[in-house]
Amino acid sequence: MKVGIIGATGYGGLELIRLLHNHNEVEKIKLFTSSDEGAIFSQKFGHLKKLYDQPLEKIDEDTLAELDVVFTSTPSGVSSKLLPPQLNSSTKFIDLSGDFRLKNLEDYEKWYKKESAPSDAVEQSVYGLSEWNKEAIQDAKLIANPGCYPTAVLLSLLPLLKEDLIYANGLVIDAKSGISGAGNKPSMMTHFSETNENTAIYKIHEHQHIPEIEQAMKMFANSDTPITFTTTLVPMTRGILATSYAQITPCTTEEQLYYCLVKQYQSNPFVRIIKETAKFGTNQVYGSNFCDIHVKVDSRTGRATIIAVIDNLVKGAAGQAIQNMNIQFGFDETTGLMQVPLYI
Repeated sequence: MKVGIIGATGYGGLELIRLLHNHNEVEKIKLFTSSDEGAIFSQKFGHLKKLYDQPLEKIDEDTLAELDVVFTSTPSGVSSKLLPPQLNSSTKFIDLSGDFRLKNLEDYEKWYKKESAPSDAVEQSVYGLSEWNKEAIQDAKLIANPGCYPTAVLLSLLPLLKEDLIYANGLVIDAKSGISGAGNKPSMMTHFSETNENTAIYKIHEHQHIPEIEQAMKMFANSDTPITFTTTLVPMTRGILATSYAQITPCTTEEQLYYCLVKQYQSNPFVRIIKETAKFGTNQVYGSNFCDIHVKVDSRTGRATIIAVIDNLVKGAAGQAIQNMNIQFGFDETTGLMQVPLYI
């Protein structure tokens, strides 16, 4: 396999390099840039000395066409212009930016506040929620890798919604993320003085992942109901903890919710359903491609609390992208991705 990464200097790109480095089907990794052409990659990132001492390359159509797959880990609004002209080549593309996730172009422009990709490119794209869209991913030319928040939320909720064990109406989702989810470009929001010893809710009722979650709920669980979704930055580097509160349907029990999740994911290597636990946190998946899910029912209120944890840079970005590549090319789904979580 010859692989390219556009956006290699971002956190998502660096995670792609870390994981692909030990992927036994990958022979060569080419690193592309739009601004630092010729810069030696390991001089920018010292942890890659003697591993990636190569210069960053200019994005070139002919070079991209020689590769088997290209990952685009770019800010939103870049891939929508860069990729459509490339879709006639034999190269496959996995986009981590969000530019091809929303099928409704008006929704994209409303929530992302950018011009959408051409409609034919968006129509070609396949939503890359690995555990739920495997058949379509296998034949995909262009994969729209899911967002980090939607990955955690959807993996934990879709089975329960599909089996009518919880109501979509009144669903409230509270998701907390580490600072790396905002990318590596400094801003007022991610400045150390703003994030240290501070927990801050942001994009209240305006987060661009809201329509993505609702679209996938309709696609996979036939649920066409608006959600309440809030996002909070917490003072840690990695991790997402998504807590969803849903009313259970009549006669539904906690055991049913648990076994519904177990049944859905019994053949999926990266989703772990945790039955009994005294605590449940992001450090149990740190640095890994796992998604851990726990569910508890409050008998007094008839509500279920459904919790999912992922590493936002791995299962929420680079790891799932490589998982999708494995599915695309017929490799074992776990290839290059079975790292033990860094617990401490």
